[in-house]
Amino acid sequence: MEKLEAVILDWAGTTMDYGCYAPAVVFMKVFEEMGVPITIEEARAPMGAHKKVHIRKITELSSVRERWFRKHGKEPTEADVETLFTNFIPAQMACLAEYADLIPGTLNALADFKERGLKIGSTTGYTGEMMELLLAEAKKRGYTPDVSVCATGRFAVQNGNKLEFGQIQGLGKDWNTSRPKPHMCNLNLVLLDVAKPHLSVKVGDTLPDVKEGLDAGMWTIGLAMTGNEMGLTEEEIKKLNPNDFQKKLETARNRMHEAGAHFVVNSITEVPKVLDVINQRLMQGLRP
Repeated sequence: MEKLEAVILDWAGTTMDYGCYAPAVVFMKVFEEMGVPITIEEARAPMGAHKKVHIRKITELSSVRERWFRKHGKEPTEADVETLFTNFIPAQMACLAEYADLIPGTLNALADFKERGLKIGSTTGYTGEMMELLLAEAKKRGYTPDVSVCATGRFAVQNGNKLEFGQIQGLGKDWNTSRPKPHMCNLNLVLLDVAKPHLSVKVGDTLPDVKEGLDAGMWTIGLAMTGNEMGLTEEEIKKLNPNDFQKKLETARNRMHEAGAHFVVNSITEVPKVLDVINQRLMQGLRP
C-alpha cells in the first residue's frame, strides 16, 4: 500500500520569515538606490523565483519601466539587472538573520512529519550563500531539513554536507534549477531517495512554489496566510479588521487555487491534516 514518503518545504513565508519580508524589503532598497522606488506589491509580484530572475521580472513591469525611463532616459537593460543583483546580494545577506525566526507551529509540524517517517526536503529562491546562512539560523531554532536545494544550482546540502555539482552524477555545472522549473524538487527526490514523485508533497507560499510542485508530479499545498500572497507579518494581520482580513485571505487562497494547488491552507500548522487526506487518496489509487 503506497503512502507519502517526503515533504518538500519552501523557506521564507513557509517555515520562517512570517510574511516573506526579507527579500521584499531588500528589493525595494536596491531599486530605490538606483533612483527608481518600487512599491511593496511590485517587489512581491515575482516572489519565489531565483533572485536575479525576480529582479529581472520587476524591471519588466510596465509601471517600473516607465519610472526607470523617466529617471534614466532609457528602459532597464540586462546590465541594470546585473547591477541590481550585485547590490542585492550583500544587502540581503546583511539582514537575513533578522527575518529568520520560525513561523509559529513550524516545529510542531516538523515533529509530526518525522513521526510519520517522512523525509524532509526544501527548495528556495535564495542563492547558495544565502541558503547556508539560513540553514545555520534555522539550526539554532531547531530546524534542519534532510536536504536543501537552492535556486542557483551550484550545490545542495544533504544531511548537513554540502554537495558540489561534481558529486551529483549526471548534473552539469550549468544545470538551471530556478523556479518555476521543477528541477529543485526533482533533485530533492534524488537526494532523499524517493523514487516516485506522487509519494511526495511540495509545500510553499508562492505561485512558483505551486507550479514547481505540480510540474514535478507532486501533491502541492499552498500556504495562503503566512507568506507572500498575504504579505503581512503576524502582528500586522492581527491589526486588520475582520472584513479586511477575510478579503485578503480569500484573495490569497483563490490565487493559490487558480495556480492549481491541490490543497490550500493558512499555514504549515494545517499541513498534517492534509497529509492524512493525501494518504487516503493514495490508498484509493489516486495520483496528483
